[in-house]
Amino acid sequence: MPSINNGNVADGDDCRVIAGTHKGKSGTVRDINTSAGGHVTITVVQPNGDRFKTLARNVTVVPRPR
Repeated sequence: MPSINNGNVADGDDCRVIAGTHKGKSGTVRDINTSAGGHVTITVVQPNGDRFKTLARNVTVVPRPR
């Protein structure tokens, strides 16, 4: 099975959605799954508590301020 690019996201990373339905939203990665078709999906939790699912390839990791 070929390796899958998950967008280099890990549980707990801050991310911003750069494509797709939720473009422009941001939050924290909480749940990472691989679908039956091989696509990596993540659940993103926004600061206000709202959750949404998106493909990992549609997000970029935002560095946390030090």
